[in-house]
Amino acid sequence: MTDAPLIAILDDEPDIRRLLAAALEDAGFRTAAFGRATEFEAALRRMTPDACLIDLGLPDRDGLALVHRLATESGAAIIIISGRAQVQDRVTGLELGADDYVTKPFDPAEVVARIRARLRKPAREAPRGGQIACFAGWSADFDRYLLQSPEGAETPLSHAEAEMLRMFLDSPRRLISRTQMLETLGGTAGDSFDRAMDVRISRLRTKLGEDPKNPRLIKTIYGAGYIFLSEVGWG
Repeated sequence: MTDAPLIAILDDEPDIRRLLAAALEDAGFRTAAFGRATEFEAALRRMTPDACLIDLGLPDRDGLALVHRLATESGAAIIIISGRAQVQDRVTGLELGADDYVTKPFDPAEVVARIRARLRKPAREAPRGGQIACFAGWSADFDRYLLQSPEGAETPLSHAEAEMLRMFLDSPRRLISRTQMLETLGGTAGDSFDRAMDVRISRLRTKLGEDPKNPRLIKTIYGAGYIFLSEVGWG
């Protein structure tokens, strides 16, 4: 059990914290539950969760701001749990770096399944057994969620950005359609998924120093999808 993934739960409703913790622990996960953002952020100094369930309606902090900070500073998968069911709320959460969005009320079994799906992807075996990919002078460390430029500068990757980059690096010089992205990255087909994917690709291009008008590595094939234009080595 000590090697089981750790799931952090942040929700100001005690009944929801208990419901989620019970479902996750029955499924073999470890949990740490918090009712306030300040408690959660203090705990992050001594623990490294594999995934975080974040409620947006927090009493002491803007939930979206917290999601954005986690996405830029942590390698944890981020799933929003919220009563806000509008499409724009979902889009905003995904654009700020969340990996998934679950609306209340929810079935705990669905949350468990979504966490398993999120954690399964980065744990895949890399080609030749490595977790560091090298391409066009760059390297990506998927254990540390770090991108290193040809000049040696390091840039952190969010969990969502790492998933997307891994998808491209696993299939270099091959067309990846929107349908394949949906199957690989998970989510719900529709405008919110498409917009979230576009934002993640834009962020990846920025971190890779790409010219948005003429990207060299992640090329858009209009009406078809995207293609990663570099050879990739794994170590």
